[in-house]
Amino acid sequence: MFARRRPIRLETERMTLRLPQHSDFSGWTALREVSREFLTPWEPVWSADHLSRKSFTNRVYWAQRASRNGSAIPLFLERNVDGALLGAITIDNIRRGPAQMATIGYWIGAPHARQGYMTEAIGAVVKHAFTAMEMSRIEAACLPDNTASRGVLERSGFKYEGVAQSYLQINGRWRTHVLYANLRHDRRGRTDAG
Repeated sequence: MFARRRPIRLETERMTLRLPQHSDFSGWTALREVSREFLTPWEPVWSADHLSRKSFTNRVYWAQRASRNGSAIPLFLERNVDGALLGAITIDNIRRGPAQMATIGYWIGAPHARQGYMTEAIGAVVKHAFTAMEMSRIEAACLPDNTASRGVLERSGFKYEGVAQSYLQINGRWRTHVLYANLRHDRRGRTDAG
């Protein structure tokens, strides 16, 4: 008999990072709506039903399933002092075996930007990935002109690695991204590459 895996919950100084729940619908839709103009330049085009109850319900079920089967860990950022939803961060594309790597993606609501929340969240997620998940490498990508995202990655120990041409469709068109990676401390240093 398999033991049921406990849902992931990460605590930081100011936040709890946890899986989305059905009760988050109102807070999530309000934050996404008020942040629409702020997020649009950096995200894929929202579907017509992006803010619908059905779409959110599907998101919650996907998060539960992905977390259970180990393919992704989608987490909401909840402020401890008042329970406000601040944004989200996801560990995705989890690759086991010789790679032991994953990708992170994230967004912060406009009212909460530039207050250090995402730096705090990335720190907690990277620590969890390197320790509890035994990942060796965490990757991230962002648009070259997204100076806020590049800054948060660099402050969080990510190093610039290069450019990926036409990496993702953002705001309706294929966009080139800059690539960053963070390596577990004991995996840094000399390599066999010449």
